[in-house]
Amino acid sequence: MIPPTLCPLVRISQVHLNKHSTDPTPLVVSEELADGEEESPAQQQARMSASSATRELDELMASLSDFKVQSNVSIGGGKSSPTGPPKPANKLDNMLGSLQSDLNKLGVQTVAKGVCGACKKPIVGQVVTAMGRTWHPEHFVCTHCQDEIGSRNFFERDGQPYCEKDYHNLFSPRCHYCNGPILDKVVTALDKTWHPEHFFCAQCGAFFGPEGFHEKDGKAFCRKDYFDMFAPKCGGCARAILENYISALNSLWHPECFVCRECFTPFINGSFFEHDGQPYCEGHYHERRGSLCSGCQKPITGRCITAMAKKFHPEHFVCAFCLKQLNKGTFKEQNDKPYCQGCFVKLFS
Repeated sequence: MIPPTLCPLVRISQVHLNKHSTDPTPLVVSEELADGEEESPAQQQARMSASSATRELDELMASLSDFKVQSNVSIGGGKSSPTGPPKPANKLDNMLGSLQSDLNKLGVQTVAKGVCGACKKPIVGQVVTAMGRTWHPEHFVCTHCQDEIGSRNFFERDGQPYCEKDYHNLFSPRCHYCNGPILDKVVTALDKTWHPEHFFCAQCGAFFGPEGFHEKDGKAFCRKDYFDMFAPKCGGCARAILENYISALNSLWHPECFVCRECFTPFINGSFFEHDGQPYCEGHYHERRGSLCSGCQKPITGRCITAMAKKFHPEHFVCAFCLKQLNKGTFKEQNDKPYCQGCFVKLFS
């Protein structure tokens, strides 16, 4: 029996189990050095191997566990006499118990820390605890890429672990602009998701302020560009109409823009005259049409006389000298003015 004052485990070697024999292979343990003795090269090598003892023990425990299951299956197929020799399964239990007892005396923990969630085998050495289960470190891997997660952050979905990269690529919302996964803040608009830095005006590229945005054909526009591009335009200034408007002459107008196109006077009583699709006051309408009396500069609404490429009220077509009313065929013209026959002879003969 190993003395209770033995130093911690220096080396465990040649521990194996022959499945065709129920007798365990002896456990070889190096003895403690006496005071004043120096370690031989072989002893130094044995001490360096101590760090791998736990890993070897994990593999051993897993192998023994598999063997125990196989033994139970083979034993269940036949009948044995209650007075016969001990069953192989009992021998295996005794062997495991003896091995665990010896290792515990050496200071090596042999009690399983759980069953691995991946391989379903007992865990004796290092253990990862996550998602309510325990794992061998090398078996706690990303479900998608199979890389070992180790101490890195991970995400859980449907009870499976994923590394950050694969989780975001597989399950995070995608930006409609760049199609990349959205890892932090997200903007939801137009039934789509966006990175905040990728949600901007489709026309000028400016980010949206407190006034928000306007939508057209599935695209977002700032207020200025939306109205410049899509709002109805004023028939007077051609700028966008945002609020009140006047509908006239098959166009829309800002109220302040619906004025005479010549003198810019508002139409007080609401009536106006149209010429070439534009609104005019009465005076400028007749001026444009050439229907102002050349004598009084007022519109001609009834009979008129046309002479010298001008139009006159009949009562305003008079001799420029004596002011007598003239008939169209009985006047003389001098310096673009009409004269009666008598005044013309007196003044210019």
